[in-house]
Amino acid sequence: MPMKEIAKYSKCFVCGDENHIGLKARFFFDGHRQRAVCEITANELYAGYKNIFHGGITSTLLDETMIKALLAEDLFVVTAEMTVKFKLPVYSGDKLHFEGWKTGKKGPLYLTEGQAVNQRGEVVAEAKGKYIKPNPDLSARLEQSVEK
Repeated sequence: MPMKEIAKYSKCFVCGDENHIGLKARFFFDGHRQRAVCEITANELYAGYKNIFHGGITSTLLDETMIKALLAEDLFVVTAEMTVKFKLPVYSGDKLHFEGWKTGKKGPLYLTEGQAVNQRGEVVAEAKGKYIKPNPDLSARLEQSVEK
């Protein structure tokens, strides 16, 4: 099963191709493994310290990857809760591979997990997320903003 690009909003900080200060990350759905995936190089523009990628940006990419795993199933949700465990520093120039996947559903919450791996195959961060469908008005706004 081929990889399919996941819907995006062109002005999104993470995936928007029309956001001039954004990451311009592209997300694909691996239907065989049921995972959202993304590859990005850690850019010094997003450093927290000299030559060290900001942990908040790593967290943002993990959140986006996990939510994209749900969006690939046409689930329009928002983040309710997320935890991140940082394992290793990410240096400017590191090539990162992100994966996110749905692990289940508990009541109104969709449960996910994700990870970021560097070019040496080391897990640099892991995350767990809980996502929820918003009220009908916000849900309609989310659906109208994505470009499939």
